[in-house]
Amino acid sequence: MKTEREFAAIILAAGKGTRMKSTLHKVLHPIAGRPMLMHLLDSLAELEIQRTVVVVGDKREQLDAALAKSDITTALQEPQLGTAHAALQAREELAGFTGNILVCFGDCPMVKAATVRKLVAALDDGAKVAVLGFRPNDPLQYGRIIADRDGRVAKMVEYKDATEDERACDLCNSGLIIAHSDDMWALLDGVGNDNAQGEYYLPDVATGAIARGDRVAVVETDAAEVAGINSRAELAAAEAQWQDDQRDYWMSEGVTLRAPETVFFSYDTRLAADVTIDPNVVFGPGVTIASGAHIKSFCHLEGATIGEDCSVGPYARLRPGAIMGKNSFVGNFVEMKKAVLGEGAKASHLSYLGDAEIGANANIGAGTITCNYDGYFKYKTVIGERAFIGSNSSLIAPVTIGADAIVGAGSAVSRDVGAGDLRVVRGEQSVKPGWADRFHDAMKKKKAAEKND
Repeated sequence: MKTEREFAAIILAAGKGTRMKSTLHKVLHPIAGRPMLMHLLDSLAELEIQRTVVVVGDKREQLDAALAKSDITTALQEPQLGTAHAALQAREELAGFTGNILVCFGDCPMVKAATVRKLVAALDDGAKVAVLGFRPNDPLQYGRIIADRDGRVAKMVEYKDATEDERACDLCNSGLIIAHSDDMWALLDGVGNDNAQGEYYLPDVATGAIARGDRVAVVETDAAEVAGINSRAELAAAEAQWQDDQRDYWMSEGVTLRAPETVFFSYDTRLAADVTIDPNVVFGPGVTIASGAHIKSFCHLEGATIGEDCSVGPYARLRPGAIMGKNSFVGNFVEMKKAVLGEGAKASHLSYLGDAEIGANANIGAGTITCNYDGYFKYKTVIGERAFIGSNSSLIAPVTIGADAIVGAGSAVSRDVGAGDLRVVRGEQSVKPGWADRFHDAMKKKKAAEKND
């Protein structure tokens, strides 16, 4: 949906985030493998926002680095005198911009584009300012919004400045606020700091609009959507909420989760209908799974592409660059990294396949490894269609095994094997009749002698 007016966003992220007790900026802490700030930016991107400014302060260099490849700019708040003061720091970056301006917080990553559209609609309906409210189970020390049944705001007040009657109101301020640029800058300039904290509060934008007779509207949303993240516990709660939402979403899309609460997704996991996922599976970033695939228990997948009707695990690990063709199979304790398993190929157990290309219907025996690293460089192993690699084989790259070739169990292969050839590379067996019996007898006598001393 394209808004009728131009649209800009100011994201406040200048706080020190001391409760996180971290050297990493608060808004860069990840949810489902993606920094919380990026979750918010992804939502805002759906609104076709023309310009976005992130207001920074503490650890500015981290945010500048995180945003370096985008067209998002930053503005410094120093000193930090409150949220209204922070929003004003974006004025220079938005010089010449005319349109709606949304001010929101970088530590509220769950805000949805659909909710912001409701705020925009409130402006289109005649409000000069629109704010986002919510009703938490415990209002705690949130600022309050005093409004009538039609959503017209009479007053906004911080908890520390509220009367007992105002604190009894359960409609709380999320901090999100929107107004046209013609109103936003004037109202921000008019915010004072005559309050218990001596700070310039963003909600006073609404207070100033009410004082001059403008209509201020409140839009309500669910508390979970606007939950701020200020501590590790709140970060864990946000992660849990995000994962719950994703589980519900994927099941609604036709994915079977046998124990939903034990499956963990990444922000970019992509699953087709009729995928089945057993308990205790973790998806890192970059996983795509086609229809009919079955991911068994205790698997960890990252950067992997799984084809139709594949079977993975249990206890398999697929690392970045792992690609499984249709109807291929990896079993327990198989690890793949930058390896392609062709259609119908299988590695049933206890194998490492790295930097490898494995042809259709090839069979990789238990304990097989591709020796792809010499301490300095990586090398590739190529295994042809229908090749059979015997158990406990070491394929020392770079090496090519031809189609229909057989590598005997226990072989260490360092030279190419032709199509249809058999290669067996083993040390010659030596048999010494009776040697083991004589060894055991000698050791038992020695142990008995030591015991009697």
